[in-house]
Amino acid sequence: MPNIKSQKDRMRLTAKQTARNKASRSALRTTIKKANASIDANADNKTEAVKAAAIALEKAGGKGLIHRNTASRRVSRIMKRANAVQNPQ
Repeated sequence: MPNIKSQKDRMRLTAKQTARNKASRSALRTTIKKANASIDANADNKTEAVKAAAIALEKAGGKGLIHRNTASRRVSRIMKRANAVQNPQ
């Protein structure tokens, strides 16, 4: 346990930030899973789910929750899968 006041504050702050990040990451994963499931099922709401996942990933990348390049890569992969199902060749 820290004895210095600023370290105690940082410890409290870190715990709050960790909880917030955990919740945000969980919500992000859920959104991505819903998009992938709707792509696999070729559901009617596929475009909305993919759009929601792309928006969530871009926001997470912008806020530093995940790296920007990681967010872009994941968006690209989801879009690629969605387009492959929509326009098979």
